[in-house]
Amino acid sequence: MSTHEPIADRDGSPAPEGVRTPSRSAAVSGEDAGNVAEAADEPGGWRTRDLFLLVGACLLILVLVNVFVAQPFVVPSASMENALRPGDRLVVDKLAYRFGGQVQRGDVVVFDGTGSFLPEGDEPSGIGAELSKVGASLGLAASDGSVFVKRVIGVGGDRVTYHVGDQRLTVNGVPLTESDYLFPGDAPSSVGFDIVVPPGELWMMGDHRSDSRDSRDHLGDPGGGFVPTGKVIGRADWVVFPVGHWTSLDRPAGFAAVASASAGGSGGHGDQG
Repeated sequence: MSTHEPIADRDGSPAPEGVRTPSRSAAVSGEDAGNVAEAADEPGGWRTRDLFLLVGACLLILVLVNVFVAQPFVVPSASMENALRPGDRLVVDKLAYRFGGQVQRGDVVVFDGTGSFLPEGDEPSGIGAELSKVGASLGLAASDGSVFVKRVIGVGGDRVTYHVGDQRLTVNGVPLTESDYLFPGDAPSSVGFDIVVPPGELWMMGDHRSDSRDSRDHLGDPGGGFVPTGKVIGRADWVVFPVGHWTSLDRPAGFAAVASASAGGSGGHGDQG
């Protein structure tokens, strides 16, 4: 006797004559089929959506960091050699002078030169200029010519002098030792000057003095060559590219004597206004 008994219908009644009993594997209705297909596609759909959300979140974070915290910058010229070379990529710390921080003598800073190194209204305009600004803000291209990188020599209240005869650059009467960063073979300046930095302003000079257009070149301009502290974008802290030129841009030791003498009341007080 066989142990495999046929499975009876659920209601126990035979199927009507001429009516074919549907197979257990028969296709479901059109609506149900659509639901099944949608359910099958759902995992893949969520993965794609999550990917777009992740990319969007990363871009948003990058933009926020770029605007408020740190910004890459491409060195456009040789005016800061040997510390910086054309094409070097910097990381600019935008928080260095926030929350009470002040620009210090010896800092390498990136700043908007409009109104000081560049007359108002002379900055490039148009679609090309806007694209250039976007590329520069992402560290993919050099700036459009309105953004500069220089070293701070004097802050508000400082008296900065240079006499061509003795080739001595002094800040508040203290000779400045520049051997740590001045381009080899360069004199501190090819022109003499004797200026007092107004409160809230900065006196800027490039390290490669013979190849730098800086505050000295704008002595006769309306702004006198001084850069408002409000125009400073941030402090250049690191060279991150090329890899062989990785370095930190520390404040040179030669400025310590000036800071000490100024703190003692023999010169400018570094007030940023």
